[in-house]
Amino acid sequence: MNIGFIGLGIMGAPMAGHLIAAGHSLFLKSRRSVPDALLAAGGTACATAAEVAKRSDTIILMLPDTPDVEQVLFGAGGVAEGLSPGKTVIDMSSIAPLATKDFAVRVAARGGAYLDAPVSGGEVGAKNAALSIMVGGEPEDFERARPLFEAMGKAVTHVGPVGSGQVAKVANQIIVALTIEAVAEGLLFASKAGADPAKVRQAITGGLATSRILELHGERMIKRTFDPGFRIGLHQKDLNLALDNARTLGLSLPATALAQQLFSACVAQGGAAWDHSAMVKALEALANHAVGDAA
Repeated sequence: MNIGFIGLGIMGAPMAGHLIAAGHSLFLKSRRSVPDALLAAGGTACATAAEVAKRSDTIILMLPDTPDVEQVLFGAGGVAEGLSPGKTVIDMSSIAPLATKDFAVRVAARGGAYLDAPVSGGEVGAKNAALSIMVGGEPEDFERARPLFEAMGKAVTHVGPVGSGQVAKVANQIIVALTIEAVAEGLLFASKAGADPAKVRQAITGGLATSRILELHGERMIKRTFDPGFRIGLHQKDLNLALDNARTLGLSLPATALAQQLFSACVAQGGAAWDHSAMVKALEALANHAVGDAA
């Protein structure tokens, strides 16, 4: 297939690479220059998003936030200018569900299909083609795009109509944030109480408390490796989506609000670009004790 891919950052670049490796022709655009590795693998750089759309049957977006997606789709030189009937737009960014539904209507007015397909799994999942992909859209559009999703991820789920993928991603980000907070509190408690947090982590990974976050982010907390990964600033954006939509729904999410405040404390320390596992630093500041310090 002729595939357009717009947004080639930490996540997007390896995802595009997997599609090239699967034999597809890739037409590429990024805010910065297209990575040399993708060009060497056979990708083609395009000057505008409109050019990407004109040369592609399916256009994939992997962008930071809702305004970025709207600009790339409908701004000057955007994807909409290159759309024609029968083409498919797949937005794999994590953005607002209500905006997603609006974008789908506007793409449909130009004869295009629309899928929202946000992902979970972070940089590691993107590099290993092991992402979880949550898809909203028409079933026939999903089935047509399934081979592309399977080249980038290992758990691909059609959740429901357009917008359902974004709802699933917001729920995912709530659970991830609260689990990071729980792991951080547990390891901080263990360290302050005089136990070796690495040994405690090893011990509890065999029990009910085990999780991928305990395995991966618990290790980051102990080893103090907070390069992203998934940036705190981006996770804050996702929790804002959760809290804003919760207000619309008349829903209370108290623990989500707490996690957002802990992320804000990290940002106040210059940590917007830290990996989200660095939430532990906010709790360490409250305790005047870092994981791994002598009690």
